[in-house]
Amino acid sequence: MKIKVNGEEREVAQATTLEQLIHSLGLESKVMAAAVNMEIVKQDAWNQAVLNDGDTIELLDFVGGG
Repeated sequence: MKIKVNGEEREVAQATTLEQLIHSLGLESKVMAAAVNMEIVKQDAWNQAVLNDGDTIELLDFVGGG
């Protein structure tokens, strides 16, 4: 199925969870927040958030600065 991750289209398997997606991208240590279709998904629910065809996912990493 096709999803969009941070503006980039990707193919993932049916029933992929948000946690599996983050792991497959090698971002588990970098992602601080995630949203699916503009709704924040808490980190403890990433393993239960099953992605659907056409979903838009935003993976965010907070960076300090001044």
